[in-house]
Amino acid sequence: MSPRTVLVTGEGSAAVAAATALHSAAQGRRTLLLAADDPHRTLDDLLGARLTDAPAPYAERLVVARIDEQAALRSALDGFGARIAPALDLIGAEPLDPEELTPLPGTRQLALLRALRTADAETVVVAGPPPAELLAVLALPEQLDRYLDRLLPEQRQAARALRPLLAALAGVPMPADWLFEARAAASAALAEARAVVEAPGTSVRLVVDADAHGTGELRRIRAGLALHGRRLDSVVAHRVLPAAASSSPDPWLARRAAHQNERLAELAAELGGVPLLTAEWPEVALEEIAGQLYAAGEPEPGEAPEPWVEDRLAADGLLVWHLALPGADRAGLELVRRGDELVVGTGGYRRLLPLPSALRRCTVSGAGLTGGVLSVRFAPDPALWPRG
Repeated sequence: MSPRTVLVTGEGSAAVAAATALHSAAQGRRTLLLAADDPHRTLDDLLGARLTDAPAPYAERLVVARIDEQAALRSALDGFGARIAPALDLIGAEPLDPEELTPLPGTRQLALLRALRTADAETVVVAGPPPAELLAVLALPEQLDRYLDRLLPEQRQAARALRPLLAALAGVPMPADWLFEARAAASAALAEARAVVEAPGTSVRLVVDADAHGTGELRRIRAGLALHGRRLDSVVAHRVLPAAASSSPDPWLARRAAHQNERLAELAAELGGVPLLTAEWPEVALEEIAGQLYAAGEPEPGEAPEPWVEDRLAADGLLVWHLALPGADRAGLELVRRGDELVVGTGGYRRLLPLPSALRRCTVSGAGLTGGVLSVRFAPDPALWPRG
């Protein structure tokens, strides 16, 4: 069985994640349920257990755990204390004791990535943070990898044997070995995290309130996920009224059911081919929620949208770069050519995407957003394009 990672996000994500994990375990898969939802321990209350960073058995083939930001921070800093101590001595500063370390902004995202890359299970179900924070987690490995390449390129390591000579000639100190070692360790960890985040078996499942969630927010979430190469495998609407409510003799309940059915129809139309699952209200036992959601089977992870190039040189002398951005709004779209990359932004999310080699020898002649697909037109630059 191929590895599976389901990142559940949105209002009500804890209950849906727990039900999903129980369903996975019931299907015979070794499952880890990982709490990364909120500091209020919603999942703990649902399960009736206090979760820690040590995986603990909960049911047959199911273990549960919670990410520990404190432990993740200590692990990240482990081994660097002795290396930076001389520098601290030079400025008269004292290093912090492990007990003094407290989580910093961004620590929770790093802790979640660390938990994902070290998880030992056939299926990992994450009761994740809100959609915006989850998107930041998905984007983080690529962003940090880029920063490392710019600040400490691997090519510099080739000159490590020449550093004493270069230091003498330039009169400036060269980076110490431990800095290169730290860069190599960070690169390896980021590669492992990206392998999980970008794996075909990794998907995002969005949970929404059947009465309160709007299609505008759904569009922004879908566009942000698509920009970072992810798509929703399904949307779960919870707190859905029973089918009998539509024909209830109570006028208020019947009107509410009719209004909810209209909202669900709008959601389904907005999603296109993405499945819309429903869980009835009031919420019942987790096993029953799983039965309602996955009676027809659990959704499969969809293929991540990747940019592609359309060759229209023969027809109109253009190459067209396409990127699927379902839900993107033309008014909130940002597009900038930066050397051999395109900076694409939508709804507050940004990503730098490398251009194929052929497009690097072209100039941008226009762009458009049609049917949820961003299309950028490139015209060959005569100074760079091969003649004939």
